[in-house]
Amino acid sequence: MANSLVSIQIIPKTKNGENVIPYVDEAIAIIDASGIKYEVHPLETTMEGDLDQIFAVIKKMNEKMIEIGSSNVISQIKILFQPDGITMDTLTEKYKG
Repeated sequence: MANSLVSIQIIPKTKNGENVIPYVDEAIAIIDASGIKYEVHPLETTMEGDLDQIFAVIKKMNEKMIEIGSSNVISQIKILFQPDGITMDTLTEKYKG
């Protein structure tokens, strides 16, 4: 069972101030390839799973940004850690119609 919800907004510094969306797409592709449940939102992506596994994905995301040309990366992260289990649906079910 998932013990964490982690939302991340990744902000890569691009070489010449170009659009960051292709970089963000690469970061989301890493999440997708990990098999971790996730939802993309306009300003951040939320992952649901084991905290250690999510941190490993975040590390890969940051490394990928450097690999594809960023000189540095800011990752703004929010974490809900609940050892007895948590899901995105648990927090949002009352808002779904």
